[in-house]
Amino acid sequence: MAIEGRSDAKKGGRIRLGMVGGGEGAFIGAVHRIASRIDDHYELVAGALSSTPEKSRRSGKALGLADDRIYDDFETMAKAEAKRPDGIEAVAIVTPNHMHAAPTYAFLKAGVHVICDKPLTTSLAEAKKMKAAVEKAGLVFALTHNYTGYPLVRRMREMAQGGELGEIRLVQVEYPQDWLTESTEKTGNKQAEWRVDPARSGAGGALGDIGTHAYNLADYVVGLELTELSADLTSFGPGRQLDDNVQILLRYENGARGSLWASQVAPGNENGLRLRVYGTKGGLHWVQAEPNHMLWSPFGKSTRIVTRGGPDSGASAARVTRVPPGHPEGYLEGFANIYSEVASAIRAAQNGKKPDKASHFPTIDDGVKGLAFIEAAVKSSKANGKWTKPAR
Repeated sequence: MAIEGRSDAKKGGRIRLGMVGGGEGAFIGAVHRIASRIDDHYELVAGALSSTPEKSRRSGKALGLADDRIYDDFETMAKAEAKRPDGIEAVAIVTPNHMHAAPTYAFLKAGVHVICDKPLTTSLAEAKKMKAAVEKAGLVFALTHNYTGYPLVRRMREMAQGGELGEIRLVQVEYPQDWLTESTEKTGNKQAEWRVDPARSGAGGALGDIGTHAYNLADYVVGLELTELSADLTSFGPGRQLDDNVQILLRYENGARGSLWASQVAPGNENGLRLRVYGTKGGLHWVQAEPNHMLWSPFGKSTRIVTRGGPDSGASAARVTRVPPGHPEGYLEGFANIYSEVASAIRAAQNGKKPDKASHFPTIDDGVKGLAFIEAAVKSSKANGKWTKPAR
């Protein structure tokens, strides 16, 4: 969908990017900006960087944006940019969860492709409305579950879904942190404040913040439909309204079993995301803290170490690998891979072509699945762990 009078980027040119949220003091905004520039596919040219106009102005000036492209609110930004011949072609939405939907609608209406931080929004009903809006607009929508951008995660997917593990039997995923062990939200930490607030975070605390990452990672790798789950959500923090520890049993369509643990009150864990998948022919083990190595254990044989960029890493990992093995790639590069895959899709759309089949990234469908997962887990936990089917 192109707006009349707009000058869309052609293949090879930088995509004009705007940002909603991500102003001074916002961790994830800086991550998105760095990721968008690593492969030189985007140029940040406009922003409504805070819900406070003065803060948005300061943030925009600090980033070198032109005065007339620093906006007080996203509604004004969407309308103004749509009228410019050099208006933005894509927007990154990096606000708290409750502020994902409204900017998405505004920019889709303006003909702008959307890159949105996870989870998609705060309710499954809203997620479905967002999906309908994306489909109506016919524009690219990406959800930044950045761990799907890691090369060896893509190799895991290739092996799991390509039959190298045989029939999948067991899926174990965990994501422990410790930063909410004390009442961090009461110390003025804004990142903690909104994450424990149901009005801004939605029905899930740790569940929505990192549990959705764990669920998405397992879903991305094994490609099996989750048929039902049994959840135990706990709030250990005094007076905390949302969960800070999540333990969930999983049942998959093929009979496989799994478990998911996500916690923000587990001392000694900084960002302990890991995934283990076991089938009839072998098992895989990947740890986010050491993303350049993966363990491959063929049944009856010695465990092998697969290195990113090495001879066993495969084609799917190679296409998103930048430097030779031994030189680490990690968090920012994973984000950058998502941005680069989205850039490929945007350029294809602008040039009336279909996207590269090898290129893929989390979409609106993954966002809807994530909200269905959250709502099923909350419902199950309230019913004392009753087995619950995620909505379709």
